[in-house]
Amino acid sequence: MNINTKKNLIGFTLVCLFGCKDKETNSSTNSKTDETSQPQKVEVLTEKLDEIETPEGMVWIPGGQFSQGAVAGDEMAMKHENPNHKVAVDGFFMDKTEVTNAEFREFVESTGYVTVAEREIEWEEMKKQLPAGTPKPHDSILQPGSLIFKKTKSSVPNLYDYSQWWEWKIGASWKHPEGPDSNLEGKDDFPVVHIAYEDAQAYCEWAGRRLPTEAEWEWAAKGGLEDAIFSWGNDKEVLAERANTWEGEFPTENTQADGFENKAPVKSYPPNGYGLFDMAGNVWEFTSDWYNTNYYQSQSGEGVTKNPAGASESYNPNNHPYMKEKVIKGGSYLCHASYCASFRPSARMANSLDSSQEHLGFRTVAVPEMVKE
Repeated sequence: MNINTKKNLIGFTLVCLFGCKDKETNSSTNSKTDETSQPQKVEVLTEKLDEIETPEGMVWIPGGQFSQGAVAGDEMAMKHENPNHKVAVDGFFMDKTEVTNAEFREFVESTGYVTVAEREIEWEEMKKQLPAGTPKPHDSILQPGSLIFKKTKSSVPNLYDYSQWWEWKIGASWKHPEGPDSNLEGKDDFPVVHIAYEDAQAYCEWAGRRLPTEAEWEWAAKGGLEDAIFSWGNDKEVLAERANTWEGEFPTENTQADGFENKAPVKSYPPNGYGLFDMAGNVWEFTSDWYNTNYYQSQSGEGVTKNPAGASESYNPNNHPYMKEKVIKGGSYLCHASYCASFRPSARMANSLDSSQEHLGFRTVAVPEMVKE
């Protein structure tokens, strides 16, 4: 396949990978959730009501107040993790693990749902997210699929060029995570991937759940360690024992010091203080917040915001202006200190609504009102 033709086809998905290197932005566009300064201590729901039973596969996350964003002393923090700002969240239930292949299969078999990666591509819709004048690829290429990771044969000096290790694979989907010749045999307990935002939303509607806000996700990932850089504390040396990330030279060699080269079954590593697994590494996870490069700045000095829902609109000057993106959290098995370093609760990236990849999944949450009989 001609590489230029392939790049035209996957361009709309590559730009969604805001990448793992932060860029400067001087735009003045702002979006606020609450412009009213609030008291320094905000009352939140901390204890689970006795009459509400914890749903199977979930744990109760007690509410609390914290500084969302970069932690003091975190040398890996990126610009869009700053400035940190005070938020408070009510308690909620959260899945112990990412949604697995087995769980997603149950949803599909019950509803007949077809994911975005499995649907026929509509060129008229796709070209709206591409530069004007982009030629239509040949019909043999414009087929359903998704992005899969491919190791490079040699060192990569330019880590901004994601096309060096991402490949648009026709036939890749949640059922065929590495391409049409792969399957889910023996992978029921692996996180489901190649999931677009609307796929995750559809699952949530069926399950009676919703996606977490970025603040909820970050608070839960900390596991009670508010000022720690990682979900287990500040010791980076135990990373391989705590999370599935890239060990070695990215994207050429993975030493598998953590036991895996690609995705790992859920619960392969110790849980955090709240009993949540894989809040660092393995696969990225969707949140419900719009990605907006100005949002954190807009919250600086605003006091404590309770249950923030994020920016009111998507804004990312580094990507196509028509690209609408959501915040994703947690990092993945591809994260490495030299490239991504997103195996930290404060880390955040952007992903377009209709884009799916081999390293992106989700987990769900529920507030007490959602689980009352």
